[in-house]
Amino acid sequence: MDKRKFLKRLGQTLAIGAVFPQALEARERLVWKFPDRTDEAYWETIRTHYKLKPDYINLESGYYNIIPQPTLESFKEHVDHVNYEGSHYMRTVQWDNKDSVAARLASLVGCSADELIITRNTTESLDLVISGFPWEEGEEAIFAEQDYGAMRDQFDLVARRYGVVNKVVSVPNHPKNDEEIISLYESQITDKTRLIMVCHMINITGHILPIRKICDMAHSHGVEVMVDGAHCIAHFKVDISELNCDYYGTSLHKWLATPLGAGFLYVNKDKVAKLWPLLAEHNRKPEDISRLNHIGTHPVHTDLAINNAIDYLEAIGLERKEERMRYLQRYWSVPLREEENVIVNTPAEAHRHCGIGNVGVEGVKPGELAKMLLEEFKIFTVAIDGANVHGCRITPNVFTTTKELDIFIEAIKTIASRV
Repeated sequence: MDKRKFLKRLGQTLAIGAVFPQALEARERLVWKFPDRTDEAYWETIRTHYKLKPDYINLESGYYNIIPQPTLESFKEHVDHVNYEGSHYMRTVQWDNKDSVAARLASLVGCSADELIITRNTTESLDLVISGFPWEEGEEAIFAEQDYGAMRDQFDLVARRYGVVNKVVSVPNHPKNDEEIISLYESQITDKTRLIMVCHMINITGHILPIRKICDMAHSHGVEVMVDGAHCIAHFKVDISELNCDYYGTSLHKWLATPLGAGFLYVNKDKVAKLWPLLAEHNRKPEDISRLNHIGTHPVHTDLAINNAIDYLEAIGLERKEERMRYLQRYWSVPLREEENVIVNTPAEAHRHCGIGNVGVEGVKPGELAKMLLEEFKIFTVAIDGANVHGCRITPNVFTTTKELDIFIEAIKTIASRV
């Protein structure tokens, strides 16, 4: 979406003030600018779209991306709109609107609209698959110790409930090649293996795995693949049809920067009928993916704001954003890889990373490192200490400046020099 289309769409969203004037009383409207040039001045302008707490440099965008003001203003309008119409909205157009947003998401990620449902987050998406899979006693699942805890816990639950056997591998931080990773998973496959969970991007290091190759390998053995894409959508280009996976889950309040409580689940249309829903849904055919989506009454204004988040992403451009995120990660990681006592836990190869990285200091526990960075240098990060990863996860955002990263680089060098 270009700047004119974005501003037009924003204007259409704000036009609800004509119908709901009380929502716009005494409120100033900002004109959101998207310059033509792509340089530091461009990103400085993008930074003005955010309200940022001045107490620290925020390098922890991985948990929750702060919402840019254009999206946030639209979200507030949706809250007003739904509240104004009340039950009339809920009993008439809520489902059509949600389907429309889901279809737009499907177009963004390269799948069919009848293969995608809006959920609340990655945990809900993938746990729907893990718990809804038609397990039989003795069947096997494979995943990595670097995978997210909520999904590993769900696999433990189905192991206790159904007698599933879980096999856990450990993904190296710096693999020699794709084949090393593929063979790691393949070595655990037997004739009882039914499902492999694999991260598209490992959340604690930012390591991007060769998903298509893993899926092709697994399918050659008759094994299905569920992909954790929590940190991928709107971070870099994802085409689910090209991945050849069976299931894909993500959180949209991360890199798409929607309000909290938005995600999606993709299920290959041939797999929909086999899954049990979390909650029973009335009068749905087995192949209808919406039967997996019943959670009762929920905050539908969040669903509507997904549209605005996509508008904002398209106004910047996904390709431009991806390029910026890769640049920011390499801006700090490349110089620090050469520093004594500094350990970068993210692969150096460009195709194995994007905006997320992880760095540690020899002899300094990750929790202490995060504390030093915050208390001494006013830099907020998150400590990771386990699964062969010992350091702080560094997740800048489109509002992050190179000046802030210069401060971070010097902070790590200073701490490393004390060892």
